[in-house]
Amino acid sequence: MKRPIREHRARPNLVDCKLKCPLDFCKTHDTLCANEIRIMKNKTENLKLGPYTFQSRLILGTGKFSNTETMIRAIEASGTELVTVALRRFNREMPDDDLCAPLAKLKNIKLMPNTSGAMNAKEAVRAAQLGRELSGSSIVKVEIHPNPHHLMPDAIETYAAAKELAADGFVVLPYIPADPVLAKKLEDVGCAAVMPLGAAIGSGGGLSTADMIALIIRDSSIPVIVDAGLRAPSEAARAMEMGCSACLVNSAIAAATDPAAMANAFALGVETGFAARNAGLMQKREIAVATSPLTSFLQ
Repeated sequence: MKRPIREHRARPNLVDCKLKCPLDFCKTHDTLCANEIRIMKNKTENLKLGPYTFQSRLILGTGKFSNTETMIRAIEASGTELVTVALRRFNREMPDDDLCAPLAKLKNIKLMPNTSGAMNAKEAVRAAQLGRELSGSSIVKVEIHPNPHHLMPDAIETYAAAKELAADGFVVLPYIPADPVLAKKLEDVGCAAVMPLGAAIGSGGGLSTADMIALIIRDSSIPVIVDAGLRAPSEAARAMEMGCSACLVNSAIAAATDPAAMANAFALGVETGFAARNAGLMQKREIAVATSPLTSFLQ
């Protein structure tokens, strides 16, 4: 006998769910809610990055969390399958500062080392090679922002590093300014995706580069993942509605009052935006259009 579907009224606490995931059947419910059914249906379209496939379209960063336990709870609550870690956080000699070991214990999580801290292409390539050796993962986020005052990605050095790493067999995801020309050139040299910034790192500026991201999406044949600047789940939903393939979020979750709850909210925002795009958004109009046609009795 099939479980009846009813409209969702209130989500239970995360601790009441079997796997701490918004998509799991909740022990406090005897039915599946309609919202869960819709989201589960949309998760059948997977995110493909090179040879890897992911059900979740939310990628998490691991910096800025108050402690490792908080970070782990946020990752679990998000349902993510891909997390990015700075090479400097691979520290076997100092367990208190090592993120690799606790992350490696999580099931269904793939690590994506990033080259944060690299000042140029040469340093980024070296960091990526070390990251692959330490983590066993060939996915790398190329991140080169030498100016600490604004942390804007260096387009020239990023291109050089990405080109070399793609030729070396890495699955390359470069963090870039929202530049359609650069994005296309990175696609041409073999990057698996491009990650334009929504706003400056840690700024919470949202999608201030939305117009440029839209151009990148229009011309790209590889996934476009918005990275940096997102503050609210509604912004993640908007990015997905625009046509982004995924969102990478760190500061907005780590700096939240309740990081685990915010991670869950971003997961729902990403899936909702993706579902809305697949459903087909209505066209914008410059004039009002009546929802009910005028009939003869008004004449």
